[in-house]
Parts: sequence; structure tokens; C-alpha cells
Amino acid sequence: MAEVKELVKELSGKYGNKRESLIPILQGIIDRNYYLSKEAMLEVARELDVSAAEIYGTASFYSFLDTEAKGKYKIRVCKSITCDMKGKNSVVATMEGMLKIKVGETTQDERFSLLETNCIGLCDEGPAMLINDECFTKLTPEKVRTILGDYVRNKF
Repeated sequence: MAEVKELVKELSGKYGNKRESLIPILQGIIDRNYYLSKEAMLEVARELDVSAAEIYGTASFYSFLDTEAKGKYKIRVCKSITCDMKGKNSVVATMEGMLKIKVGETTQDERFSLLETNCIGLCDEGPAMLINDECFTKLTPEKVRTILGDYVRNKF
């Protein structure tokens, strides 16, 4: 708990301890810890002097603010109708087969989580996905096999 308290203090020192600092602080926690634990959300509530319910409400509203532990690499696939029309389902099926998990799950080694998310702003280049902060567009099953293969071989 002391580690979380120090991190929240550090982030509030950087971004401020007002309500408008909430999102940058939550993003900073995610950058360091990969998700928002209950302890972290409670500490942010104390630091910003807002209710824990408001912190959780904000965190659970935004799909990029994870409130549960996820894999080191979060694969977020756009679930917009445009990406659907451009072959997202075959791309997702390829990922599920390679990773041996379904959408919403994390691999047993906790390296990958496969998630769907609302539009990521790349509909003109869909199907699209993010792996953490890295964008990939115009996906095909073949392209996905190459991308994930590179992550499996080179990112560990």
C-alpha cells in the first residue's frame, strides 16, 4: 500500500491534486502498474478529496482505464461496424487461435489480454487494433500472424 500511496503522491505532484487531474493521475497509475487496483483508486480519492465511487465511476466508464489485472500486452481490437465490415471477425479468430484465448481473456502466462473496444479513430484503415499504445491497421489474418509472431518472439 505504501508503494501505491507514493505513486499517487508523485502523480498528484506532477499533475495537481484537483478534480481535473483525475484522468492524468489514473493514466499514470496504469502506465506503472498496468491497471487500477482498488487500493490505488481509494488512494486517489483521498488525495483528490473526492468520493471513491466517483473514481471508480470514471475508471469503469473509460475502456482504457483497466480496473482488473490484464496481460503485459493489451490487444485492443476496434469493434466498430466499419471494422466489422472490413473483416474484423476473421482477424479476431486468428488472434484467438494464436493466443489460445477468447476476447476478454488473458493468456495463462499473463503476457496478452485480448479485448474489444469502441472506435479507436482508425475506421478508414480498419480493421484496426492497438497493442498497448502501438497502432496496427488494415489487418488481415496473415498480417496478424506476423504482428503477433513478432511480439511473441521479440518483445520478451
